Amino acid sequence: MKSIQVGLLGAGTVGSGTFKVLQRNQEEIKRRAGRGIEITMVADLDTARAREVAGEGVKVVADAREVIANPDIDIVIELIGGYGIARQLVLEAIAAGKHVVTANKALLAVHGTEIFAAAHAKGVMVAFEAAVAGGIPIIKALREGLTANSIQWLAGIINGTTNFILSEMRDKGLDFATVLKEAQRLGYAEADPTFDIEGVDAAHKVTLMSAIAFGIPVQFDKAHVEGITKLAAQDIKYAEQLGYRIKLLGVTKRTAQGIELRVHPSLVPSKRLLANVEGAMNAVVVHGDAVGTTLYYGKGAGSEPTASAVIADLVDITRLHTADAAHRVPHLAFHPDAMSDLKVLPMAEVVTSYYLRLRVADQAGVLAKVTGLLATAGISIDAVLQREADEVGGEGSTQTDLIILTHDAREGTVDDVLAELQALPTVLEPIVRIRKEELK
Repeated sequence: MKSIQVGLLGAGTVGSGTFKVLQRNQEEIKRRAGRGIEITMVADLDTARAREVAGEGVKVVADAREVIANPDIDIVIELIGGYGIARQLVLEAIAAGKHVVTANKALLAVHGTEIFAAAHAKGVMVAFEAAVAGGIPIIKALREGLTANSIQWLAGIINGTTNFILSEMRDKGLDFATVLKEAQRLGYAEADPTFDIEGVDAAHKVTLMSAIAFGIPVQFDKAHVEGITKLAAQDIKYAEQLGYRIKLLGVTKRTAQGIELRVHPSLVPSKRLLANVEGAMNAVVVHGDAVGTTLYYGKGAGSEPTASAVIADLVDITRLHTADAAHRVPHLAFHPDAMSDLKVLPMAEVVTSYYLRLRVADQAGVLAKVTGLLATAGISIDAVLQREADEVGGEGSTQTDLIILTHDAREGTVDDVLAELQALPTVLEPIVRIRKEELK
């Protein structure tokens, strides 16, 4: 049987890894796919780099549209990234009747609804396993492996850069800025790490997973996004003393009121498997009503781990290439005419628990005033930790840290009471609030 011919847009880190893995494991891949898979054409502005990656027998061009226009190309792999030209090229490939494989989570999180609708109308597939958590097959697990379940929630460490930074801050007691510089030196963080450290990259990924888990449109604009730039080393230390570790989590939950969709630092109990994911590794926990809790762990980035996911998509498309489009697995797991209009909750309506740290005057009555305001607001306390004044500010200090863990409370209610607490003359610095996820 004639091999499937593939055109590659972008010959960078993941593109080169895709070539290497396809070449190394070509016989194994062919046995699984039922026919050969060959990259026969590559487009990259750096044609010299592309020729070095592709080797002999592969046509290299500078213009991606030459790949799309080639009638022999069955599948287009988009590894350019970003929202701009990548969107145009993906839509043009779909219009030309090409299947698409992409690792571009930003593109799909923002324009996925448009792209999936175009693919559905044309009867082609858009596969995107590599867009979330690198080599971890979490998209396939959500779309197919867990299809019998009503998924209740999922939570993931889905950005390796931030997880590396938080691991180093905890292990070495260093501040954020110092560890970020080290992460950049080691290549874990980009020269401009904004998307990673501000939580945007994780929000792109959890938006896609939320859509698949709950059968809702991709709605990145409704996600609550916070990064790790404001985290202090002392909060990581206090969390550890209380039996927690701080992780940047992407969380999405089904509730009676709607869908939660959020990214932010979270306290996770140290005994949870997710709390022990260290360095640049990724992990996603999914809870379904039938299966219970499942964990997916592995490398979330890198040349060959991401290439593994790209090639898995190539194999899936090859297997289904001649299948009736109506009988393929839907892009977002649910058939397009069965998508839900469940609302994504604004953060003020989300219910979770909290870590609060207040720098207060070390004098009688402060704790009683603070706990009294919380009680009046209906927020119950799980634990209180008060540091000795000389431990916080040195010998003779008149300030201390008051750390409070709460039970579940509505975020809007917590916002209101924090404003009252901040106005107290005995509260000396901005209050630190970090959400807490028990992941039961």
